[in-house]
Amino acid sequence: MASPIKKAGVSHPARWVPTLYFAEGMPFFAVSLIASILYKRMGVADDVNALYTSWLLLPWSLKPLWSPLLEMFRTKKFFVVLFEFGGGLCLAMVPLCLRLPQYFPLTLALFGVVAICSSTHDIAADGLYIASLSDKQQAAYAGWQGGFYNVARFFSQGGLLIVAGYLELRSGVPRAWMVIFAAMGGLLLALSFWHSRVLPAGEPARRTETLPQAAATFRDVVATFFQKPRIWLLLSFIFLYRFAEGQTLKIGPLFLLAHRSAGGLGIPTDQVGLYNTVASIAFIGGSVLGGYFTSWLGLRRSLLVLVCAMNFRMLAWVFLSSVMPSSYTAIGLALSADTFCYGFGFVGVILLMMQEIAPGKYQTAHYAFATALMNLGIIVPGLISGKLEVALGYRIFFLCVLISGVPAVLLSRWIPVHAQERRTDDRFVSSVEQESEKAVK
Repeated sequence: MASPIKKAGVSHPARWVPTLYFAEGMPFFAVSLIASILYKRMGVADDVNALYTSWLLLPWSLKPLWSPLLEMFRTKKFFVVLFEFGGGLCLAMVPLCLRLPQYFPLTLALFGVVAICSSTHDIAADGLYIASLSDKQQAAYAGWQGGFYNVARFFSQGGLLIVAGYLELRSGVPRAWMVIFAAMGGLLLALSFWHSRVLPAGEPARRTETLPQAAATFRDVVATFFQKPRIWLLLSFIFLYRFAEGQTLKIGPLFLLAHRSAGGLGIPTDQVGLYNTVASIAFIGGSVLGGYFTSWLGLRRSLLVLVCAMNFRMLAWVFLSSVMPSSYTAIGLALSADTFCYGFGFVGVILLMMQEIAPGKYQTAHYAFATALMNLGIIVPGLISGKLEVALGYRIFFLCVLISGVPAVLLSRWIPVHAQERRTDDRFVSSVEQESEKAVK
């Protein structure tokens, strides 16, 4: 059990939990969404845009490979501050590159470093939270944790895009986005200095474990993971669960911004930001409802409904690309319905990983492996999405995306759910809602 935080000289959790998880979310959304919108506004072709920005998500799938190193050296606080500072510095350097002829490879390299810093920061931040708070405090601050991660989502996908659209009209696209990334970088740097003062260390400065011992433990973690019953069936399902989403995640925002002459909706940048704000609220509502729905029926009986909600929500994109509505209300309702179903359905894959893959000797590590594979289910379709969209056009592309979700729905029929069906306690519900709200990774 983690030791309580109430020690002399240690900050109250309310001083650092909200800012810690805001700092965890902001660089993720900068890389996963804001970067692709930047390149769209700078004139980068959709296929090139989707291909390279999808590769930027790879560190979130590979982070289990270097996570043992964070257990062996220094403290979690040290790594949190270090990677916040490094990520903030790289974001602040993006504006320096936007006026250069070679801005695309230079900014991609900076975003790649931000992705590595952010994914490693996730490990350290979650470890610090667990090590510094008692079980009672962890439950009490779980809502703050997920809530402020989503504040970062609103700030990045909503507020920043609204400001960017306002600045584009007055100072041009490059200058507008220079201001946006300078602000993001400066804010993350400021948070690193704040956390250097208020964060608890969370654990002793050094661990006694040697590198050979860590390697042996890691081999055992991997071996026991693949010895779980029907693990390959479960992993296949997890990979396919978000396969359709991986394509829409990259092309959806580009479709909203593209001119109507090119088959898009031609929505201004600031209006996209407003839609994202409303859709993010719908996402949270869907995730909360999905958590209670699953705790009521149990995972075994609710899994088919959850996977259908996750994949058939693509009907909203088929509607938008086929009907091409000009009413902002119709567009907003369609996008809100899409993200509500996304939040509702995402609960299914989180619960499946918690109940069917994570349990055992290495619960934390096995859950990390499963989430890494889930992220690959986003990256792989994202890599091919741009080429498909350019070849097919937006309308046919979204029809194909809808069809690509069918295999996961069919496979759900054979997924083993052996966890005892029970009414979950408050802490378990909180963890599900928190993970649902952090989906994106």
